[in-house]
Amino acid sequence: MKIQAKRIVVHGRVQGVGFRYFVRDAALRLGLVGDVRNCPDSTVEIVVEGTSAPVEALVGEVRRGPAPARVERLDIVDIPVEGNYRSFTIEGR
Repeated sequence: MKIQAKRIVVHGRVQGVGFRYFVRDAALRLGLVGDVRNCPDSTVEIVVEGTSAPVEALVGEVRRGPAPARVERLDIVDIPVEGNYRSFTIEGR
């Protein structure tokens, strides 16, 4: 199975609502690697690597978000697979 990588920028009420922890837990449950971080413009950026079905499942969960969040838009871009990740982490805690 081919590994793919995506950069996902999440817009909406996604900071201060447990969003990064929600993403990390979902990614680990799906067997994905990468990281998630808050950005200065109040978005959340996710870099994820894995096979197609789990990556798409993560996108679906991110679209829904945790209960206190309000996801307005996702910007999703395919990026080159780097293969440097060993787990899924939260950056900038």
